[in-house]
Amino acid sequence: MDFILSPSLLSADFANLQQAVEMINDSQADWFHIDVMDGMFVPNITIGQPVVKAIKKHAKKPLDVHLMIMDPDRYIQGFKDAGADILTVHEEACRHLNRTLAAIRQAGMKAGVSINPHTPVCMLEDIVEYADLVLIMSVNPGFGGQKFIESSYRKIEETARLKEKYNRNLIIEVDGGVSLENTPKLLSCGANALVAGNAVFSAPDPKKRIEEFKRLGL
Repeated sequence: MDFILSPSLLSADFANLQQAVEMINDSQADWFHIDVMDGMFVPNITIGQPVVKAIKKHAKKPLDVHLMIMDPDRYIQGFKDAGADILTVHEEACRHLNRTLAAIRQAGMKAGVSINPHTPVCMLEDIVEYADLVLIMSVNPGFGGQKFIESSYRKIEETARLKEKYNRNLIIEVDGGVSLENTPKLLSCGANALVAGNAVFSAPDPKKRIEEFKRLGL
């Protein structure tokens, strides 16, 4: 099963970010995954719109921007202007999720919604037809390199059933603890987009590691 691979720049060397961007450009990866954290919704602070804009100048593939922030509605147009192609918000952070997803689409981006490990998939049933992507967090958000939470397999399967029922074009993305070892099972459960951070950037040859991931989808 072919799938989208979105390497997470959170695990890259921030002192050599352009080098990481160029590596992904030249690799078989499909998207750039960019985590934006505000220190409030999650216990970490990463990057904002200026860095996304700088990445966009060099990126030759879509920017998959994941907002782990409170009140993301305030920043939709700003991230569009910075170059985001896909903008994902958290169900837990949105007071009016339907309106937020509509605003993302109206701004000209694909609209994604993410759920944390403690949030049941049923919370998405009334919204999944209005989303382009659902992102299942398979670790508690905030930091890279965490261990995969096994119950995520069940959540992927539940999301796949919602996809079958409401939105056949839905992209089901998984972020957290993704590895070469668990990728086949993630795909068999229904995922068709994977975020890989530490598994790519901790490898001796990140570009070769991306090739190894992509071969698993053949």
